[in-house]
Amino acid sequence: MKEIVIASSNKHKVSEITQKIHSYFQKIYSLSDFPKIGDIKEDGNSVLENSFIKSRVTFDYTNIPSVADDTALEVDYLNGDPGLFTARYAGENVTYDDNMNKLLNAMDGVPFDNRTARFRTVVTYVDGGINDFFVEGILEGYILEEKQGEFGFGYDPIFFVPEKGKSLASISSEIKNEISHRGLAIDKFKNKINQLSNV
Repeated sequence: MKEIVIASSNKHKVSEITQKIHSYFQKIYSLSDFPKIGDIKEDGNSVLENSFIKSRVTFDYTNIPSVADDTALEVDYLNGDPGLFTARYAGENVTYDDNMNKLLNAMDGVPFDNRTARFRTVVTYVDGGINDFFVEGILEGYILEEKQGEFGFGYDPIFFVPEKGKSLASISSEIKNEISHRGLAIDKFKNKINQLSNV
């Protein structure tokens, strides 16, 4: 396919997605290439709705096929929170550390076995026609009691991946892109794009 817009201006997200899909498209844009779009209001009731909002608004503005993702961190002890509010758990315009610190405080004293959690990423694709679709990637793990690792972003330093025996932030970007929720969702996305290309 010729071109696509990643409906995000988050450089970490754009980098992770681009690494996965660069061989499938001749040109890859992000929201940074279309500053007039501005901040897209994510007022859906689920990560699926919010992801589709971003990809549809981006397509409507650019008329270029658009891909968006939305991710929720679901902590079982907190009945699924921060969930829909993962990116703004500690409030609007907060840092990654603000969100992590609030979560660590909420989980203070909780035994490790009760700190189960998962990242859920929904990736949506909109091209204005009959090919709109979504896929999902899930990574199960635990919330650590303190931050570990220097890689990644978001909640990665406090999310423990059992099969690797370390936090997401302690795993290289190459390995993370293979096992992470976003990586798994993007792999499914690539499979769907392959199917559309062969139709």
